[in-house]
Amino acid sequence: MLTELAWKVFNQAINDYHKYDDVNHEMQNPYKREDFEHLLYHKNWIDTVQWHYEDIIRDPQIDPKEALTLKRKIDASNQLRTDMVEYIDSYFLDKYKDVKILPDAKINTESPAWAIDRFSILALKIYHMEQETKRTDVDDAHHAACQKKLDVLKEQHKDLATAIEELLEDIEAGRKYMKVYKQMKMYNDPNLNPVLYGVKK
Repeated sequence: MLTELAWKVFNQAINDYHKYDDVNHEMQNPYKREDFEHLLYHKNWIDTVQWHYEDIIRDPQIDPKEALTLKRKIDASNQLRTDMVEYIDSYFLDKYKDVKILPDAKINTESPAWAIDRFSILALKIYHMEQETKRTDVDDAHHAACQKKLDVLKEQHKDLATAIEELLEDIEAGRKYMKVYKQMKMYNDPNLNPVLYGVKK
């Protein structure tokens, strides 16, 4: 099952990152570029680094100049994340290109890759919530609250995995079809963001 593979690779990437716990550490993807696992690992590595960017920028003592630099990195990471999702959807479009779509086929609210994006983020939530349940510097109330949240996240994992598998089965059977819309983010495009194209040189 694809979700079992994705979950394994996502957690591998998360664990590999936390061997160093450094947002500047260079990714060392263990999979061949032609393998789907390579895409999954790269996708989650981007998400993991951005997760920690978001932690760092919330430091109330952060230097304003460092915060601005970090904000630029978060913007770039968001664009990479979007690009990677669209690349994964291209993989699915090619995989299912010969499927005969049924006359009553329906379109899904999100593409397979955007569902997998949520799956990747969920892996990070579960990893970090588990860490909270293991802290030794907090009281029992904190442990109990985090364990309750962790239980909910694990239920979400089960439900989302089921939903993704059912979506892929429907696409493969022609009951649903893929129609991918590019995100068309405007704020990073110097031709579309008026602050950028209006800058006087």
